[in-house]
Amino acid sequence: MEQQDSRCYLPRVLIFPLPAQGHVNAMLKLAELLGLAGLHVTFLNTHFVHNRLLLHTDIPARFANYPGFLFKTISDGLPEDHPRSSNSIMEVAHSINMKSKSLFKQMVASNELGSESDSSPSVTFIIVDGIFGGFTTDVANELHIPIIHFRTVGACCFWTYFSIPKLIQAGELPIRGKEDMDRLTRNVPGMESFLRCRDLPSFCRVSDLTDSNLQLAVRETYQSPRAQAIILNTFDDLEGPVISHIRTLCPKIYSIGPLHAHLKLKLSHTTPLPPSQSSSNNLFDVDKSCIAWLDKQPLNSVIYVSFGSIAVITRHELMEFWYGLVNSKKRFLWVVRPDMVAGEGNAHHNIPTELLEGTKERGYMVGWAPQEEVLEHRAVGGFMTHSGWNSILESIVAGVPMICWPRRADQPVNSRFVSEVWKLGLEMKDVCDRNIVEKMVNDLMEERKEEFQREAEKMSKLAWKSVSEGGSSYCNLESLIQSIRLTTNGSKT
Repeated sequence: MEQQDSRCYLPRVLIFPLPAQGHVNAMLKLAELLGLAGLHVTFLNTHFVHNRLLLHTDIPARFANYPGFLFKTISDGLPEDHPRSSNSIMEVAHSINMKSKSLFKQMVASNELGSESDSSPSVTFIIVDGIFGGFTTDVANELHIPIIHFRTVGACCFWTYFSIPKLIQAGELPIRGKEDMDRLTRNVPGMESFLRCRDLPSFCRVSDLTDSNLQLAVRETYQSPRAQAIILNTFDDLEGPVISHIRTLCPKIYSIGPLHAHLKLKLSHTTPLPPSQSSSNNLFDVDKSCIAWLDKQPLNSVIYVSFGSIAVITRHELMEFWYGLVNSKKRFLWVVRPDMVAGEGNAHHNIPTELLEGTKERGYMVGWAPQEEVLEHRAVGGFMTHSGWNSILESIVAGVPMICWPRRADQPVNSRFVSEVWKLGLEMKDVCDRNIVEKMVNDLMEERKEEFQREAEKMSKLAWKSVSEGGSSYCNLESLIQSIRLTTNGSKT
């Protein structure tokens, strides 16, 4: 007669992000928070992203502090010689959605994502990037494993995605040319008074409503009600009204952000784990020399400029920003990625003398910066941003006002909320002109500085309150952790 295995098993949470900087960063922070709570975690990356993390970060040493933490990899379905450049992320997303279901199922079902050497040999809970919600939920349901979708965009954009079918049905999409861009939309509930066609997600700017990126965004968003719950990297004082709208379709929502602030606060109260203040989840080589430069600058005197990990700009746009920054006479720290300028081997080639001299006098340029550390620096008084959600939250937590120059996906929605709803800065949407850059920098850093700084400090306090003990995000994270624990039996036979 066979003896039953009476060993006690712990929950093992599988986390699977879209292989892009912002998505990986947010979900690694969630993984670390779960690790701090004593849960065992498997973090599933594509081979390409995992190799970039190994090259540019300390994640093997950092996550070794968490018992049972595993890094695993999966194919993205693309050929080895595919460049997987920053501007092809949607191609990667399409490939994973189309080609990875059988492989994902095999990896989960075979216990390949667990460890026989610890007390959690198999996956008992899945947290997946919502952009993969369809096929992963199919697999989770087949294998009877609870699944939660993590939407790494803000609630404001997530709700807008849900509203796209209504916009189409009402004839508001497709947008009818430039003359239609400033028309208010009427079919995104709660946003009727301020959201224009110009502010819709970039996927909506297509004449063909069968466009694959638009269809992917809508299709995967409508998979979310199939999940047991939704995780949002936001907080109730920032997006409570929008979250209430989302709850009409997805009743169970864990708003647990800002994740980077949540993690920082947890680590500050935890021993003997070393704080990961200087650690990063970057897929790029970080140039920390900018911190030494910032140390020499006056209080709140520097505008930090970064357009994120994906945005590609033209040579003309580069020059317009450069002239605007130099002509503003304000100090600036500018991130210019090596791959940021389209068709240019060297973005610094043949630069006019006046720009070089102006930058030498008041500016500093790096290929990639430790953004959280930069925004928290006493010298930084403003942030010119592409309006990616992680950047918005990092700026809010640091109490830094923004100039938003959105490019793609959720960024147009985010920038509208920054300027019109939260009053945390200005937006420079769909324009790139040196005179406008100069004026907006001076407005943010001088003319309206006190006004924006006052609002930014208020929202920063609310963000920190949300992740402090008893705050809304703090309580929601505790509830999420408890839910994960309750889904795992104390023993398996």
